[in-house]
Amino acid sequence: MRDPAISLLVELVSIDSVNPALVSGGAGEVKIAEAVSRHLQASGLRVERQDAAPGRPNIVGILEGPRPGRSLMLCGHLDTVGVEGMSAPFHPVERESRLYGRGAQDMKGGLAAILSAAEILARRGLPAGRVVVAAVADEEHASLGASELVKTWSADAAIVTEPTDLAIGVAHKGFSWVEVETKGRAAHGSRPAEGEDAILRMGRVLGRLESLSAELASRPPHPLLGPGSLHGSLIEGGRELSTYPDRCVLQLERRTLPGEAPDAALSELRDMLESLAREDPAFRSSVRHLFSQPPYATPAGSPIVEDLASVLASSRREVRREGMSFWTDAAILGSAGIPSVVFGPGGSGLHGLEEYVRTDEVVLCRDVLVETAIRYCAGQAG
Repeated sequence: MRDPAISLLVELVSIDSVNPALVSGGAGEVKIAEAVSRHLQASGLRVERQDAAPGRPNIVGILEGPRPGRSLMLCGHLDTVGVEGMSAPFHPVERESRLYGRGAQDMKGGLAAILSAAEILARRGLPAGRVVVAAVADEEHASLGASELVKTWSADAAIVTEPTDLAIGVAHKGFSWVEVETKGRAAHGSRPAEGEDAILRMGRVLGRLESLSAELASRPPHPLLGPGSLHGSLIEGGRELSTYPDRCVLQLERRTLPGEAPDAALSELRDMLESLAREDPAFRSSVRHLFSQPPYATPAGSPIVEDLASVLASSRREVRREGMSFWTDAAILGSAGIPSVVFGPGGSGLHGLEEYVRTDEVVLCRDVLVETAIRYCAGQAG
């Protein structure tokens, strides 16, 4: 017999919820939000819809215990990345304890675990406190859903069920996207005295970026996350083969660490460009911030970490407290004053052409969430 959590996972993966901010014409979250809402209502939770943007809903389910206690948020996102190159992304296939399909690992496996846990808690009866189930929009782009969520909803702690292979994620990196433009002068290719090559000038920037990348790697690493990093992501410039390029644009990503200044990436680039301009007064450039999200570390001594670790140990699983290489909505929840951890079922193929989640870990994640919610919510809020 298939576990109900896996039947629910199959239903969720079958729903196209590609983020329309990433892929023009993407289906978005409306249909999957409706499915989540139906499931939570059928389980007996009070359900509210919250629009993060037009047609981009969050779904929030609330389960109240009969006695006072702590509140715990269980948070997962509804959207996925695109499916170009995949043969049957919304036709999930289960084999060898793996469920394949777009979003199976990132993160409908974790979402199914949350919804199944909420159903069990409602049926069994939450002894005390409150559980808030938050299924949010747009995590794969700008996290509009989580940002809107925390304007209305809070909790004493949160578990975000992104895929961690059932490790307890207590830190993750942030990121900054920055754009650099070098400027030249357009001219016929046969007239070098009249032209200035913006692409060659960008070559100087790339050389300095390579040096900065090496310097970041040599800094004392974060104990859980290692060093910060950067990479060039997109570059374009020029007009045609016979013309000196008057502009070249580079977009890059800098992965940031807890403790680094929020504007570290922009400051590094500004210093770099100012140095190049001092060396060559003809060097002209500009830099601008595009988008960023902060790094996050769970506050030391947070009871949710110990309660989750204790329940996980009782299931005879190794307890691992780790840093995550990827960014999550835990940073937004944490910035809003909700101590958060990341804990979810693992698999492979994040954003790849073959994505799967391990079904046994979905079920175990569900069971751990149930017991952790009972234990944590029974504690005294303070």
